[in-house]
Amino acid sequence: MKKLIALILTAVTVTLLASDFPKGSPKFRSSAGVALGAAKKEGKPVILVFSASWCPPCQTMKKEVYPSEAIKAYHDKFIWAYLDVDDSGNNREGEKYGVRGIPHIQFLDAQGNPIDKQVGSSSPEAFAKTLDGVLAKAGSASKS
Repeated sequence: MKKLIALILTAVTVTLLASDFPKGSPKFRSSAGVALGAAKKEGKPVILVFSASWCPPCQTMKKEVYPSEAIKAYHDKFIWAYLDVDDSGNNREGEKYGVRGIPHIQFLDAQGNPIDKQVGSSSPEAFAKTLDGVLAKAGSASKS
């Protein structure tokens, strides 16, 4: 019975978190593992967004940058995952990538190897430039 309740609560939480993204946001996966599995299958680089509901710069990125016109062209070029640092299920990934401040945006190639990171918020235009650089690095990583 406890397992059933835990599963229901998890499903409700994931649904609520998914609906918390503004219209026009990329499709965010709810775990690093799911994102990495999709990346390997689709051959796309990964964006792991370590964030929290209480973090103003994180919320600015979530509400103004990811769904912005400047970033829409990148939505399908990456596999995106939104990882709440207050969720203990994300602790292992946070430690693995040295998350000390948020937003911490970790970029991985399709095989899950780190290729870049950004700590802190940025404008949509600056983030688009970062994504261009990440795509270039991901492309060169897949050719080596």
